[in-house]
Amino acid sequence: MSSSFGIYLIGFIIVIIGLAIGAHLLGVSSMWIGVGVICLVGLGILSAVKKTQGRAGTGGTPPPPRY
Repeated sequence: MSSSFGIYLIGFIIVIIGLAIGAHLLGVSSMWIGVGVICLVGLGILSAVKKTQGRAGTGGTPPPPRY
């Protein structure tokens, strides 16, 4: 796991915890808080992978020019 992936994921988890606490204070049912947390964790993982993933095919030498 790269460090940027871990930092991104930790930040996203902190946001999720804050939103869950806010929802609890507003009186939202625990079941719906759990559903929201699960969905947000999934979105966080997907976006962290997308943000930290290198571009495919950037390594190596470029192909020779076509004339």
